[in-house]
Amino acid sequence: MGIRSLAAELLPSALTGLPRFALGKAAEQPAAPEAATFAALADKLGYLSKAELKQVREAYKFADEAHLGQFRASGEPYITHPLAVAGLCADWKLDAQAIMAALMHDAMEDCGVGKAELIERFGAATADLVDGLTKLDKLQFNTREESQAESFRKMLLAMARDVRVILVKLADRLHNMRTMNAMAPAKRGRIARETLEIYAPIAHRLGLNQTYRELQELSFEHLHPWRHAVLSKAVQRSRGYRRDLVDRVHKDVGRAFAAARMKVQIAGREKTIYSIYRKMREKHTSFAQVNDIFGFRIVVGDVLECYTALGVLHQLYKPVPGRFKDYIAIPKANGYQSLHTTLVSPLGTAIEFQIRTEAMHAVAEAGIAAHWMYKAKDVRDPKEAQRLGTIWLQSLLDIQDETRDAAEFLEHVKVDLYPDAVYVFTPKSKILALPRGATPVDFAYAIHSDVGHHTVAAKVNGEAVALRTELKSGDVVEIVTAPNAKPNPAWLNFVRTGRARSKIRHHLKTMEAEEARALGEKLLAQALRAEGLPMPSADPADEDAAALWQQVARWAGNRHRAELMTDIGQGRKIATIVAKRVAQLLAERGARPDAVTLTLGRYASDDNAPTQGLVTIDGSEGASVQMATCCRPIPGDAIVGYLGRGEGLTVHTAECGVARRLKERDSERWLPVEWAEEPTRPFETGVQVLVENGKGVLARVASAISGAEADITHIAMGDEKAGETVELKLLLAVRDRLHLADVLRALKRAPSVLRAQRIKP
Repeated sequence: MGIRSLAAELLPSALTGLPRFALGKAAEQPAAPEAATFAALADKLGYLSKAELKQVREAYKFADEAHLGQFRASGEPYITHPLAVAGLCADWKLDAQAIMAALMHDAMEDCGVGKAELIERFGAATADLVDGLTKLDKLQFNTREESQAESFRKMLLAMARDVRVILVKLADRLHNMRTMNAMAPAKRGRIARETLEIYAPIAHRLGLNQTYRELQELSFEHLHPWRHAVLSKAVQRSRGYRRDLVDRVHKDVGRAFAAARMKVQIAGREKTIYSIYRKMREKHTSFAQVNDIFGFRIVVGDVLECYTALGVLHQLYKPVPGRFKDYIAIPKANGYQSLHTTLVSPLGTAIEFQIRTEAMHAVAEAGIAAHWMYKAKDVRDPKEAQRLGTIWLQSLLDIQDETRDAAEFLEHVKVDLYPDAVYVFTPKSKILALPRGATPVDFAYAIHSDVGHHTVAAKVNGEAVALRTELKSGDVVEIVTAPNAKPNPAWLNFVRTGRARSKIRHHLKTMEAEEARALGEKLLAQALRAEGLPMPSADPADEDAAALWQQVARWAGNRHRAELMTDIGQGRKIATIVAKRVAQLLAERGARPDAVTLTLGRYASDDNAPTQGLVTIDGSEGASVQMATCCRPIPGDAIVGYLGRGEGLTVHTAECGVARRLKERDSERWLPVEWAEEPTRPFETGVQVLVENGKGVLARVASAISGAEADITHIAMGDEKAGETVELKLLLAVRDRLHLADVLRALKRAPSVLRAQRIKP
């Protein structure tokens, strides 16, 4: 990629002592001479000891032998790629283990080298790094997307344990992007899109801004070559038009700091082609309207001088209101610190200035890699460099604990990768950085998962707000919890952080599994009673019963008894078939059916025992028992239960047409069910109301329903244009059929209501 300093072109060279930046056209030449031979790499490794350099040389020989006879798409020997990747890692001053991993990063994947061999020759730490970098090509996946997601998951988890994995991976991706012209266009596009969506945001999240900009720029060039070329030419023309302006601003700024007797470094800065393109897309502007293509960076001695420099600039030119940002007092989530201010130049154009110290500049450009760069210089590590990315990296492990599905894991991580952030405060003034669009629920889970699980309400700046309210920078957020509260599935519609999403999903799955297990126990006890046998003990101390359950679980393909019960409750296993297997095993142990158990009366003393083969529904069953939406049964209706595969028990009315069709197709999955004498909650049912169209009619309908002590949970009016009459479809929460009859009578008596009846399938 072409990395040419605007300062070198437009500013006096004596004032450009900072690292250079990605400017204008990408992919013209490498950012730094890449190591094409080991000698070139060794020149960059002067910060390593002789013993470490010897180890790196051994790793190079090993990689060279492993890749012998392999060539890249460009025709170059394959070893040139690992050498170039190691050279990029050496620019970050990574340690010997990381350089060795960079040299051998494709050895396991492409050359069939085993991890054991790497451990034996180079140690466990280096082998773990190489393993973390290895894709999972050897495993069979259903789709390319699934394979890619699993590969990302492995890499990101290895990165959470050791951040050097991602640094080597980013160097690998950067070199691949620089040398991708020899590939087929379709493959180039796929890799460029993957880089733009995953690798560039990871680089930004870890503060590797130079790498982030270059990956974005190269991805844009490969994805949209024509757009990139057009914008590149426009930027080159613009440089010529604005040369006088940049020179004048530079001289003015230099004189202002000289008069203030401040020693500063001034460097010019130019927006990348991709960032200009993105701004044009987001703000629907033309290139001519993007007026902050050029900017300046001021590097000073210490933090106090940053604010002094800000005062000097504001005295020189007028600041643009609302365009000042203090990232020193409140750093970005990736550790970035600077003062940003936009000033109006002598010609009326806006020019952005960034003010920072040298330590901040190192972190701003190299991010988490600044940790190694500072170590190599024997300078005390800045605190920010040590802490960079650690919170996010730890969150990857937390998400993995709750998310075993690779695609779901990648979805959670992608949510956290995009950089826009809001900064909010706890009541004790602790600052939390959250993605833009985050809600009080995200805030609660960012504090602790237990706080998130028990959230019932939130206050922002002292005022009660809805849980889906978007937070803004500077908000003070207070979470109200209750010990019996549980996560609401509806939260998944508005939470923004991967942590909150994965915690909620995990909790809901756990609750669902527990409820399904309880239902499975009930169903199996019922099926065993039909066989004349009691339920064997679940006590692990009862060795005979434990051995029996282990045998049954193995036969059913489950790991243990609890998993088997969950599968029965979710309909993956049929209780009657499992009961017959249990009966067979008990018969082998000498057990015989008991006549009393077979004829046990309806009112058994054991509350958990099913009576007369019936499953009792009282509304407290949770996610394992669902009311069918086709017929919406309520207490008082004759009902039947369908045990769907993996869906738990679905309750239909006995007269439901959908239920009849299912029974013809799948008769063995139907169970007898009945209502409990005292249900614990209201149930929803559909009601159709025909009304005369007029002012206040909806209020009268709602008043009649409220007067009958029922609740409206949903209302629909249809898509057709309202005429003299309107048909309303309501979902009402009622106690039972008698209560519904009272509601219908109240509706029929209401003015303007022509007809009211229950909706039946």
